[in-house]
Amino acid sequence: MRIKNLFDRPAEHSAPNHGSTAKYRTLAISVLTVAASLAAAAPAMAASCGSTPEAGLDWSECTKKNLMLPSSELEGANLSGTDFSLTDLSGSNLASANLEKANLVRAWLAGAKAEKANFARVEAYRSSFANIAANGASFAGAELQRADFSGADLTGANFEKAEVGRVLFKGAVLTGARFSLANLSRANLSGATFEGPLDFDQAFMFLTHIEGLDLSAAKGLQQAQVDLACGDEKTKLPEGLTTPAGWPCASD
Repeated sequence: MRIKNLFDRPAEHSAPNHGSTAKYRTLAISVLTVAASLAAAAPAMAASCGSTPEAGLDWSECTKKNLMLPSSELEGANLSGTDFSLTDLSGSNLASANLEKANLVRAWLAGAKAEKANFARVEAYRSSFANIAANGASFAGAELQRADFSGADLTGANFEKAEVGRVLFKGAVLTGARFSLANLSRANLSGATFEGPLDFDQAFMFLTHIEGLDLSAAKGLQQAQVDLACGDEKTKLPEGLTTPAGWPCASD
C-alpha cells in the first residue's frame, strides 16, 4: 500500500530529516481521513432509499414503485428522479418537495398537499391528482397526458410547455394558472373555476374543451386557438375574438 511508503526513508539518506518526516506523516493522515470519510458516507447515501418517510429526506433517484405510501410526510423532500410509478401517495404531504423528473406514471396523489411543490418534467401519464392542493406548484415541461386534476386547487400553478393532452380539470381551481406553450389537445377545462386571466400564450388548443368558460380576460389567446377549440354559446372570449360559425367539437 503506497501510504506505508510515505513513512519509509530511502536507504541513501544517512540522516533523518525530521521536518520531511512530519510532512509525510501529516499527508498520510490526511489521506486516511479522507478515505475513512468516503467509506462512511457511501453506506449512508445508499441507506437513504430505505429510510421511512419524513420531512426533508433525500430519496432522489430511488425506486419506490408499486408501493402503498398514503399519507406520507414528505414535506420539503428531495424526490427528484424518484420512480413512484403505480405508487399510492394519496393524502401525502408533498409541500415544497422537489419531484423534478420523477416517474409518476399511474401514481395516485389524490388529496395530497403539494403547495409550491416542483413537478417540473415529471412523467405522469394517467396519474390521479384529483383534489390535490397544489397552489403555486410547477408542472413546467411535465408529461401529464390523461391525468386527472378534478377538484384540484391549482391556483397560480405553472403548466408552461407541459403535455396536458386529454387532462381532466373538472371542478379544479385555476386562478392565475399558466398554460403558455402547453399542449392542451383534447384537455377538458369545462367546469373549472377561476378569477382573473389564464395565460394561453402560444398554447396548442386542438379540441380543448372550454365550454361555459369566461375567458374574456385570458392572456395570449388568439383567434386560431379559438377556432380549434371546443366551446359553446356560454363561452366568453376576449375582446376582438369571435365565436366560430361552428365549434369543431367531435365527440371523443
